[in-house]
Amino acid sequence: MLGLLFVLGALTGCQDMWRKEPDRKALARVGERFLYQDDVLKLLPEGLVGQDSVAFIADQINTWATRELLFAKAQFNLPAEKLAEYDALVAEYKADLYTRAYKEAVVAQSADTLITNTELEQFYEAEKENFKLLEKLVQVRFIALPLQFMNREDITLRLKRFDQEDVKFLDSVGVQFLKLNFNDSLWVPATRVIQEIPAITSENEGEFLNKPNYFELQDESGIYLAQVLNVLQINDIAPLSFVEPTIRQVLLNRRKMRYLRTLEADLLNEATERKEFETYD
Repeated sequence: MLGLLFVLGALTGCQDMWRKEPDRKALARVGERFLYQDDVLKLLPEGLVGQDSVAFIADQINTWATRELLFAKAQFNLPAEKLAEYDALVAEYKADLYTRAYKEAVVAQSADTLITNTELEQFYEAEKENFKLLEKLVQVRFIALPLQFMNREDITLRLKRFDQEDVKFLDSVGVQFLKLNFNDSLWVPATRVIQEIPAITSENEGEFLNKPNYFELQDESGIYLAQVLNVLQINDIAPLSFVEPTIRQVLLNRRKMRYLRTLEADLLNEATERKEFETYD
């Protein structure tokens, strides 16, 4: 039995010895280094064919050759201390790159990314003074109508009253509007409203977006009906709903940093216990 295993092993070894690696077609050589066709084809933009692809490949060959020749010249001509300095920087960058990628992978697999409403509210209450607005915010619902739109009075009444039946009706005829926004619980920057309602400008916005009110405006593009529900001015405290994405990211970053500190401490402790790491006086 052992003899049979030996023969099988020998045959397997022979197969490995004579197995031929796939040929790689070389496109260029600089010294002992080669540029292979499959490496260049990976860079070839999709859809590039004919003379365009030939020109692209020729440019890649020349770029590669120039870099290799300059690299060889640099190794030969730069002072030894400079080469050592650059080698150390390359090694440090490589270690940082690998370490960062590993940390991100570990955090993505292990870190808890669930932020509760309680955590959000507690952070918001503790840090309120740091959330003063740098721009005006408004809560508004509006409709943009074509200039020749019929039954404008009914639409105006429903937009103002905006009960459940009105919402259902306005949704059903919304395809006839040029624009609409019924999400009036959302805080939006006044600049965004100005973009959506061209009849409002930075010069006159204070007249229309300064307090809860209803207004109608018209320009050559259409008729704009808007109900402003609330306004927050610059230096007012931002509402939680507006800064929630920022708070969530801050809390996630803090949790990530705590997790990484624990990971690094455990790594050192484990290596010390296994005698893989030690320090000397």
